[in-house]
Amino acid sequence: QVQLVESGGGLVQAGGSLRLSCAASGRTFTMYAMGWFRQAPGKEREFVAAISWSGGRTYYADSVKGRFTISRDNAKNTVYLQMNSLKPEDTAIYYCAATKGYYSDYRYDYRYDYWGQGTQVTVSS
Repeated sequence: QVQLVESGGGLVQAGGSLRLSCAASGRTFTMYAMGWFRQAPGKEREFVAAISWSGGRTYYADSVKGRFTISRDNAKNTVYLQMNSLKPEDTAIYYCAATKGYYSDYRYDYRYDYWGQGTQVTVSS
């Protein structure tokens, strides 16, 4: 069992930056690949970014590539999402997720086993 707690959300102006954190409980953090998803009002949840257990491989949605960076610190059981050049369309609840599965594609939310409660990110124009 893994518990995930996100933090770092808030209100920011367009063009600004935020860093989200996701702290995981348990001693098996390195067994999990980690992902970030987001859900805007009235829209389906969508993939944002993912990172392999070692941090050696990262994956991004086209909409955030070049602006967002996912990273992890296995010593701190924490995964991060650095978000730069934020746009109003980035406004959403951002969720952290963990999966033990080994896949070539981490974009699908059904492949994740554990989810955090989410943190709100609001980008004003």
